[in-house]
Amino acid sequence: MGRGRVQLKRIENKINRQVTFSKRRSGLLKKAHEISVLCDAEVALIVFSTKGKLFEYSSDPCMERILERYERYSYTERQLVNNDQAPNENWVLEHAKLKARMEVLQRNQRNFMGEDLDGLSLKELQNLEQQLDSALKHIRSKKNQVMYESISELQKKDKALQEHNNLLSKKIKEKEKELAQEELQNSMEVNPIETQTLESMTTGGSLEAKCNEESAAQTRVSASIPAWMIRPINE
Repeated sequence: MGRGRVQLKRIENKINRQVTFSKRRSGLLKKAHEISVLCDAEVALIVFSTKGKLFEYSSDPCMERILERYERYSYTERQLVNNDQAPNENWVLEHAKLKARMEVLQRNQRNFMGEDLDGLSLKELQNLEQQLDSALKHIRSKKNQVMYESISELQKKDKALQEHNNLLSKKIKEKEKELAQEELQNSMEVNPIETQTLESMTTGGSLEAKCNEESAAQTRVSASIPAWMIRPINE
């Protein structure tokens, strides 16, 4: 006898429901992989458990590519079919599209932060690792570039400060040299008033000495000539 047809309905027993979900999920992921390989088809499978846990499979290394293709196709289809719909309904569809896209981005962000990795396959984990390695290389390259530019700018500032310091030192030395020369000149020069006093004193002394010499000469002449020879000029 063959197996009877199983009536599809919700399994009430939680344990049996969890076991059935685990088995059917594995089989569904296996079938999705088989059809993608055998038929060269792009397959994207997304499953949420009753607790909200995500399980997914993608024939493409990047799930987002298939989702974006699906969104473009489904949006175009809805636009063609629902051209006569009210504008409010179009806004509802657009909202649903953006909401789905936001959920995908949030999930990717959690994966990049190392969270919610249980539902990822080995291939998806490898792809995530490659993306993180590539991002780290770009970050390190940018960091080294910023550090090099910062060091170069500091070196330029240091060079400018050294040149300014050398210029100030040169000006200080020139000023000190000028002050020393001025002090030397001041010490060698004599006050004009004192100079005049010394000259007058020197001149006066010379005249007095000359007068004394003339008087002495006349006295000597008078002493050598007899008195009777000396007569007044008027006589």
